[in-house]
Parts: sequence; C-alpha cells; structure tokens
Amino acid sequence: MKIFPAIDIKDGKCVRLIKGDFKNKTEYEMSPIEQAKKYKNYGFKNLHVVDLDGALQGETVNIDIIQNIVSNYDLKVEIGGGIRNLNSIEEYINVGAEKVILGSAAIKDKNFLKEACEKFPNKIALGLDTKDGYLSVSGWKENSNQLALDFLNEVNDYGVSRLIYTDINKDGMKQSPNFDETSKVAAKSNCPVIISGGVSSIDDIKKAKGLKNIEGIIVGKAIYDGDIKLDELIKEDA
Repeated sequence: MKIFPAIDIKDGKCVRLIKGDFKNKTEYEMSPIEQAKKYKNYGFKNLHVVDLDGALQGETVNIDIIQNIVSNYDLKVEIGGGIRNLNSIEEYINVGAEKVILGSAAIKDKNFLKEACEKFPNKIALGLDTKDGYLSVSGWKENSNQLALDFLNEVNDYGVSRLIYTDINKDGMKQSPNFDETSKVAAKSNCPVIISGGVSSIDDIKKAKGLKNIEGIIVGKAIYDGDIKLDELIKEDA
C-alpha cells in the first residue's frame, strides 16, 4: 500500500478545502516545498499534489514548485489540476512528475485521454471525482450527468496507468473514505486504484489494505490537523 501525503497549492501556500469548496479553505503555515521536505524526511516516497490555481485557470500555474520538489527531494509526484492539453502534460513530465492526473479535460473529451495515454505511456493517471456516483468536473463546480462506472467502462482500455477515485462528499470531512464505491470502481478498473477523500485514521489505511486492486491511499487534512501522526503513517507505507 503506497501512502500519498497530499499537498494542495493555492497562491503558493498549502491549503485544504472542504468538499472542494474554495470558500471553505484552511491555509497552513508551511510552504509546499517545506511540506514536501517534511514528508521526505519521514521516509515517504510518493506525493499527491493538486495545483488549485491550475484547476481554476486551466493551465500549469505552479510548475516551478513541482520542479523544485522533484529535483530536491527525489519524491515520486503525481500532479493534477487544470491540465487541459498535451503540452501541459509534457511540461510536467519534463520536470520529473511520475504521473500526470487528467480529470475534467479527460471526462469532457475522451479522445484527449486516449491520445494522452498513447503519447505518454505509463504516465497518465485518471482522476474520477464523484458526488453520489456521478462525475464532477471543472474544479468540482459542475456536475455531469455521467456515472463514474459508466465512464470507466468506456475508457477502460485506453491505457490509463492509475485511477484516483475521490468521493467529494467525503473530501476534507475526515469521516472515512467511501470504501464501498471505491471497491466497485477497483473491481471494474483495468489499472490500479488510489483511494482519495475522507481519510481520518490509521484504521482507514488498514481497511484499504484489505481491498483488491488498490495501489495506495491519499492522506491530506488528517495529517495537517494532527489526527494522523506521520511517524505512525510511515509504518503503513510500503
């Protein structure tokens, strides 16, 4: 089970949102680069980064921060947020990102997802963000009329290398992930799945380890708020 500590970047700072609401955010003292260093010092190998500025603007806003993290701390970074074209994917890969997460742009244009997977094999992660089973797009401001499982059926053979499943209703709430829905997605997915949204305790990590086709789990707010201690969390990282 890979543990992915999360860094969400807004205006150059680490922030956490509640259910993806930009009006309901908490800013933290530590810069993203300092936070990445802290995770590295504890022994974590993977990092989940969301460029919230990028998600709002539809372009790579904080690529210099990603480059700084990768070059200084040798962390395997998956990065998402506002990635809308092949050039942006290439920019992130060129600065050393391990995986580039496509969300809204892939859901709105399946051909873009397919082309990205073909051009950048083993580099594309698909982010499925859902409310009540339906996909949300554009920084979670728009609900689509498409069920996540139906969309996955359509793109399952495109060559996505990782799937990140987030239940928005759980995100930032620290009420445990939606294990039932995630298990359904993992059972259908041709690639391994990362659990995201709502992790509240080490027990959540241990429960995730018992699920099939789960590669890892993202932990965000519970770290920042001190509910999960990093020295305990690193013991679950493999």
